[in-house]
Amino acid sequence: MDENLGTALRRWRDRLSPVDVGRAVGPGRRAAGLRREELAELAGVSVDYLVRLEQGRATSPSAQVVASLARALQLDPLERDHAYRLAGLLPPRGIISTHIPAGIQRMLARLGDLPVGVFSADWTLLSWTPAWAALLGDPSAATPAQRNLARAVFTPGPNGLSAWPVLNDGDALSRALVADLRAALVDHPDDRGLADLVADLRGNSTEFAGLWDEGAVGLHPSARKTVVHPEVGEVTLDCDVLTVPGCDVRLVVYTVAAGSSDAEKLEFLRVTAQSGTTATLDSVRLPR
Repeated sequence: MDENLGTALRRWRDRLSPVDVGRAVGPGRRAAGLRREELAELAGVSVDYLVRLEQGRATSPSAQVVASLARALQLDPLERDHAYRLAGLLPPRGIISTHIPAGIQRMLARLGDLPVGVFSADWTLLSWTPAWAALLGDPSAATPAQRNLARAVFTPGPNGLSAWPVLNDGDALSRALVADLRAALVDHPDDRGLADLVADLRGNSTEFAGLWDEGAVGLHPSARKTVVHPEVGEVTLDCDVLTVPGCDVRLVVYTVAAGSSDAEKLEFLRVTAQSGTTATLDSVRLPR
């Protein structure tokens, strides 16, 4: 039987362990792989649309939908390109990839206690751990443009990266972002979205335009940031940016010293977000 996108999606869904996407496997679970509802949630599509794709009744998904499904199914680059071709689309070339390697996704599923965000080469947030959402606010309702870190740093107004103020220490982040976007333009010359992002920032941010025109360069050193959270007040964390060799994505990881008051606050936010309760901070004090 000839393969189509629907049969490929079912095969990929059946082989993916729920544990690898951070799902608990209960004793009564019969599905060895992901359920349709779980894949739909991870990919940000409706269950009905996923059913129609798998049954071959929806045959023209957008490139954005295919990219989201490939990311949720933890496909490798060759499988991702195969999914594009089965959907009648050309695999992306010369543009920024939103693909997150399977190993990185498995690592995220096991790092749920830490606030970790995965960003693309243009600094758009692609994925995040539950602790990230607990600390900074859930970004799932934000558009990709609203989840772009460069826009959040250089242009005023609400954004989808943090619902609360985040205090930075100096301008190292601004210079590093400009340097990253300049390098991304070289690596991805055909990405219209990236070119539009740079043009928009140059036209709407005097700081960005000045750094861009002076050819600013910079790296992402370890930094200390303070999140002003309405429930627990200020939470000061160390922030590190980790790159993945051979891949466009980079990880932003927040950590706190064990046993510190900031660790207690972070644990409080994580526990209450997970349980949906309104516990007090004293109830989740860490042992000393």
